[in-house]
Amino acid sequence: MPKKIVILQGHPDPTQKHFGHALADAYAREATLTGHEVRRVEVAKLNFPFLRSKREWTDGPLPAGLRDAQAAIAWADHVVLIFPLWLGMMPALVKGFLEQVLRPGFAFRYDAHHSLTKGLKHKSARVIMTMGMPARWYRSFFRAEGLKGMERSILGFCGLRPIRETFIGLVEDKSAASRQKWLGRIGELGRKAA
Repeated sequence: MPKKIVILQGHPDPTQKHFGHALADAYAREATLTGHEVRRVEVAKLNFPFLRSKREWTDGPLPAGLRDAQAAIAWADHVVLIFPLWLGMMPALVKGFLEQVLRPGFAFRYDAHHSLTKGLKHKSARVIMTMGMPARWYRSFFRAEGLKGMERSILGFCGLRPIRETFIGLVEDKSAASRQKWLGRIGELGRKAA
């Protein structure tokens, strides 16, 4: 069954291509070849301010430059988020983007009795994170705390489920053959829309 997929490329550097961009390309290419529909959002190329108050978040307008990104998330059955690990978690630009697009009234809402309705139910997610350290260190020593917080407090809170993860460690030291192997693995996930 074909799925609608949005790929959120979260590397904050808009001036050059990084391995995360190649991973997004591999996922998108194989997903498209298999019959899935794919939309892409390059977070670093979007113009938006950081939110600075609860009032801005709850009552402020969504910046015009993020309307298409939010619409792509609404459209999708499956959300793929790709970013590098920075200081144990997602880069600030990715967090700022998520704060902007996953606003009350879109990603979730409370009724008069404070009951939560999750606005992104029936959507799945894949988080692909690159890092300089060995992936097993992030999982075992650091317990993937930054990612677990994002899964629990952002993605899961909004209703995305299941949330799967892929960690790619020692990314700067990868040989060309190792990078190709990873591109193949990520392409396989694209074929399966997983």
